[in-house]
Amino acid sequence: MVIPTYNEAENLPKLVSALFSLPLDLRALVVDDNSPDGTGPIADEIAKHDDRVRVLHRAGKGGLRSAYLEGFRIALDDGAEAVMQMDSDLSHDPAKISGMIESSKSCDLVIGSRYIPGGSVDNDWPLWRRNLSAFGNIYSRAILRVPQHDVTSGFRLWRRETLLGMPLDRVRANGYVFQVEMAYLAYCLEYRIGEVPVYFPDRRVGKSKMSFDIQAEAAIRVWQVLWSYRDLRRVGRSGRLPRDP
Repeated sequence: MVIPTYNEAENLPKLVSALFSLPLDLRALVVDDNSPDGTGPIADEIAKHDDRVRVLHRAGKGGLRSAYLEGFRIALDDGAEAVMQMDSDLSHDPAKISGMIESSKSCDLVIGSRYIPGGSVDNDWPLWRRNLSAFGNIYSRAILRVPQHDVTSGFRLWRRETLLGMPLDRVRANGYVFQVEMAYLAYCLEYRIGEVPVYFPDRRVGKSKMSFDIQAEAAIRVWQVLWSYRDLRRVGRSGRLPRDP
């Protein structure tokens, strides 16, 4: 699994402990962007005592796109049959991973969804934040015309063959919209995308990196995602135009 970190010194050890308490064969790649709070050295210390953990140190805050794409390539080069992506702030429940693995038997991509029956967000979130999060998905789905309910979720499980079949060099969005672009690209390529319900709590330690400005920028960039893949929307993975009905 690929876990980007930036200032998650208190959360990372708890997350790793929870992951390796699961009855699963897991490996963790921590991608740290030179966190000023010392997350990198903490990750190194964890890796020193557990060979299931690997750490990629980066010179600065490079963003989600490069963190995940570098992490995906390393995981694939290491022979991973599936690659999990998740946040390091404990907002993604490791207990859901088993169900996502089970769903991946019939899906190419599994998304941990807050917006399907059984899924939810923190009840303590202020109304404006809940509405902003929900609107981000409704807006993206409407523009891109995708059936998935949570295209902004960062809790995902990719099958190896799916990532290998995607033109990752075309992915340009960074930050929040990276999740939207990756989901849309998989949809355009006609991969089977499943969703499992998850509860998304607010982080208990540290400061959320989400803001209204980030959401506003995302609203513009969704249109860029739409136009970036206009050549794939009709041809799909086969490379052939579908027959008219």
